[in-house]
This record gives sequence, structure tokens and C-alpha cells, in this order.
Amino acid sequence: MCGITGIFTFNENASSYKTKVENAVNALKKRGPDNSGTFFHNHVALGHSRLSIIDVSDAASQPFTDVSGRYTIIFNGEFFNFKQHRDELLKKGISLKSQSDTEVLLYLYITEGASFLEKINGFFALAIYDKEEEVLFVARDRLGIKPLFIYKDDNKFIFASELKALLAYDIPKELDYTSLYEYLQLNYIPAQNSIFKNILKLKPGTFLKIINGEIEEKEYCKIPFYSDIEIKKKNITYDDAKNKIFELLDNSVKLRMISDVPLGAFLSGGVDSSIITALASKYTDKLNTFSIGYKDEPLFDETQYAQAVAKKYKTNHTVFPLTNDDLFSVLFDVLDYTDEPFADSSALAVNILSKHTRKYVTVALSGDGADELFGGYNKHRAEYRIRNAGFNEKTISLLKPLWDILPQSRNSFLSNKIRQLHRFAQGMNLPAEERYWKWCGFASEQEVEKLLKLKMNDDYFKRKMNLLQNISGKESMNEMLYSDMHLVLQNDMLVKVDMMSMANSLEVRTPFLDYNLVNYTFSLPSEYKVDKRFGKKILQDTFKDILPEEIYNRPKHGFEVPLLKWFRKELKSFIFDELLNKKFIEDQGIFDFDEISKLKLKLFSNNPGDTTARIWGLVVFQYWWKKYYL
Repeated sequence: MCGITGIFTFNENASSYKTKVENAVNALKKRGPDNSGTFFHNHVALGHSRLSIIDVSDAASQPFTDVSGRYTIIFNGEFFNFKQHRDELLKKGISLKSQSDTEVLLYLYITEGASFLEKINGFFALAIYDKEEEVLFVARDRLGIKPLFIYKDDNKFIFASELKALLAYDIPKELDYTSLYEYLQLNYIPAQNSIFKNILKLKPGTFLKIINGEIEEKEYCKIPFYSDIEIKKKNITYDDAKNKIFELLDNSVKLRMISDVPLGAFLSGGVDSSIITALASKYTDKLNTFSIGYKDEPLFDETQYAQAVAKKYKTNHTVFPLTNDDLFSVLFDVLDYTDEPFADSSALAVNILSKHTRKYVTVALSGDGADELFGGYNKHRAEYRIRNAGFNEKTISLLKPLWDILPQSRNSFLSNKIRQLHRFAQGMNLPAEERYWKWCGFASEQEVEKLLKLKMNDDYFKRKMNLLQNISGKESMNEMLYSDMHLVLQNDMLVKVDMMSMANSLEVRTPFLDYNLVNYTFSLPSEYKVDKRFGKKILQDTFKDILPEEIYNRPKHGFEVPLLKWFRKELKSFIFDELLNKKFIEDQGIFDFDEISKLKLKLFSNNPGDTTARIWGLVVFQYWWKKYYL
């Protein structure tokens, strides 16, 4: 795992950007603390910051140039099936000077061109420069597990693993108000856009080629989506599907065990990480596993389940017991590392888990992706119930006036249940695409419209319709899972894990996102995954015999950071006297202070609802805005 950056200049020599390239590489040091290097040739400069995982010797250092001196690569990620292709290259008579996956990638490109991307099982962002043709090739993995930001103007094209590295080139920082609209609803910014105008995120499964100052973009793969009719024709039985899922996930885990540095696994106690732990323990003598426990939040503490799995598979298990004070202690570290507004508060817990895990290992396996792939969120079961509504569902909808007045909050079991019933009742009266959008966010368009001084434009609605293009209400639940893979997974979950793990120089691998498993799972009927009672049905049934019984068929816990407590105590002065005070808001000219005052009153009422998440979104944005604009 590493950080990469580079520039292609259209009208001058790239050496004039030497200092800026070096500054960009330094900005990526946490992603790659072990080594760094730069490369310059005519119009191109490349920079790399390395976290050594495969072949930790200097022979694998980057930028890496082939023996002819013509091709140079920088690579962030892992190519898990590289050994197979390395052997094939050796049989062809190609001499390799390292044991690295990076060198194999480079020679696959040299011998096969852009089609080599289809052979990669892994995650990555990479750039390859052909000195003879002066062509720059840039690509990102199929699912967008690894990030890549890009910028272009009349004089140059720049890319980097993180925004902070891109900004080291002194490019304009103009706020994108359409992105801000989206952020204030979702608490993150969907790709391909960023918080800045003219800075984009390269789409997953896409590559760029820069030839003679012209940029060609091409999608080389995407997740297949099958209609209900097409799935029915496949006629895959439930038992056959279970067997195939076991085989594909087992192979995925085995591939992801390759490492020349210490490796472990996150073990939360949920089904997903427990399955990964069970499979990974087959391929190592003593697997290191790591959990965090929540001393002050017993509702969310799952360490007893993690301990049960660790005991069954005799892992070397470590629990990091956390208090709310521990979470609070990393709050400003997380805010400082964040390059664009990102307000998923569970990033605090991921940061702490990564920080402690890094003391023991350099690589950790995780269960990320299973919820989006197999339907593990509460909203998935809620959607199923609405599409198959009976007496209970209609009663919940009719009782909406009651849910409107009862206390709603994420901070207790009862008030959170009322909050969920309220959202369910609201959703029943909306078209499928609007219901999905509402359940992905924390604020309505009307609420955001009131909050911002600048009103919504056509660009916002175009982006929204693009994000919702797969939601019709006419297909099965697979259309919702497919949308989650592109919206929630790509822009929230993967961003959170990449950002917080890389802030601590830890590589996190996601076996559930092996493209073979992803593609196969979308060929299955949605009723194999979600029904009225259970999410991830086939996943649980597939692995039921290898995990402790108590792991199964219990409510999904997730985790809530105690934001409401902080807002009312520790952070009260910082938020309301500094970040959201009247003079600052009015001088800033972005928000309506009267609307912020209404949010504050609701926050301190006995019915805060989702106001806590909305205030957190504002806090993250204001902190970010002060960092970049003051």
C-alpha cells in the first residue's frame, strides 16, 4: 500500500514542478512511510511514497523502471494473483529483478497493453509512463477500493492518491456548491465529483491515456447487473449458490493472505468479520485478530461474540477497550487528516482500531462490502417489507402522526426504534428512487435548501438522477444492492476505511470485494439475500456450520459515536461559539444562521432525531473550511 502522484505538463518541462512534486510526495508519507522516490522526463513527473508489503527490499522500490529504461510505473495497492502471472512471464523468457507484484504489473502492460487490467485480482491506483512514446497511462481498480483524484487545466494534468497531495501543486480551491448540497444530505460526497470544482475522482474500473496532450478515458469493466428475467433463466439453486459462495470467498481470503510483513484480521463479532476470521485461520498457524470494545456504550459492544470466534479458531486475539474519552481524543486527528468534508462519525472508531492494530501488524483483513453485497442493512429489510407490504407495514404507515411526536434519537434502543419506524412510515409514501435517496441520507432537499443561501441548480438534479438510475421499483431488491455498491460502499465505507487505515500506515484488505464473488453474487435472486426477517440470508446459511451459534440471527449493531453527549458538553463551546457562531456564519456567506439556530434548538430538545448527524456534518464542513479558506 502506498501513495502516488504525478503530473503531465502540456506546455513546459515537468522539472519546473520538482518542488511541488516533492511536496506532494511528502503529503502522502502516512500512506507510505517506508520509502519514497520521484521520476522526471520531459513533460512527466511521477512520485511515490511506499508502504512495503510484497518484496520489502530496495529492488522493489518505486518509481520502478523496466530493464530497457522505457517504461516506469508507480503503483498503490496489491495484485494478489501476481505469482501466477510472474511464472508466465518467466516462461516467456522475461528476466525479472525483484519478487514484487509491481514489476509483474509493469511487464504485463508492456506485453499486453491496457487489457492487462482484466487480469488483476486486487485493488489499486497506478500510473505507467512510456518514455519513447511520451504516453501516460493511469488506471483505478474495478470497485474503487483505492482512491485517485485528478485535476486538469489548459497547462497540465495532475493526479494523486489524496486531495492534500493534489493541492500541493497550488491548484485553485473553488468550492463546488452542488457537491455541498449532496454532502449536507448524505454526509459524504459521491464520486465522480469532489468538494472542489475541477477536481474529480477517477471512476472505478476506468483508465486514462494522455497522448499528445489529449486525454482518452475508457471504462474497462463494471459490475454486471442482471434483470429478474435474466436471473431466473440462470436457474441457480440455493444449495448450488451456497457452495459457490463458499468456494469464491475461501479463494478470495486465501489470495489475500499473501504478505511479506505481519498480517491479521479485524474481528468485530459480527457475521462478516467472523467469516473472514474463520477462513483466514485455515491458512496461517496463529492468526492475529483485533477488536475494539466500548466500555461506555454497552449497547454497541460485541466483544463477547468476537471472543467466541477467537476461541473457536484459536486466534491470537487482542481487544482494545475504549471509553468515550478515547474516541474524543482522536477527534481532531481525524478532522485534521480529512481532505474533503466526510462526516461518517464511525471513522473515529476505525481510526482507533487501525492505530492500535498497526502496533502489531501491517496488513489487516476486514469484512467490508458484505452488507452492500448481500443486503445487511436495516434499510434492506425495510425495503423488502414495503415491496411486500401486509397489515403490519400498513399499520406502521398509518401511525406516522404518532411517530412524528414521539422522541427520536440514535442514543437509546427505544428512541432509535421510534426513529426507524418514523423513517419507514415516511418511506412507504415515496416512489422507490426517492425512498432510497431518503434512506441514504440525513436531510431532505427542502431542509438543505433552507440551510444554504445558494439555491439548488440543474447540475444537482442531474447528479442525483445519475446516482439513482438503477432504482426503478420494477426489478427485485438487487437494484437497491447494486446502487449501494456504487453510492454507499464506494463513497462512504471504502473512503472511511482507506482514509483511517492509511492515516495509520495500515493496509486493509477486503475479501468480500473480490470481483469474482461480486459478479457471481449479482447473478443470484435477491430473495436468496434479503427477506422480511433476515438480511445476508444466504451468507449466514453458507457459513452457519463453521461459526458459533450465537453469532447468527441477532440484530445488526453497527456503532454510534456519542456525538449528542459531546455536543451538549465537551464540544458545546467549540461548536456554537466558534464553528457555528453568528458572526462566522454571516461572514462566511454560505449558510442561513436562522436555520442553524433551529437545528441547535432541536439538538437540545428531547426529540433530536437525525439532527445530531446533521450538526456533525456542519461541524466537519466548518472545520474543513477554516483549514482551507482561512
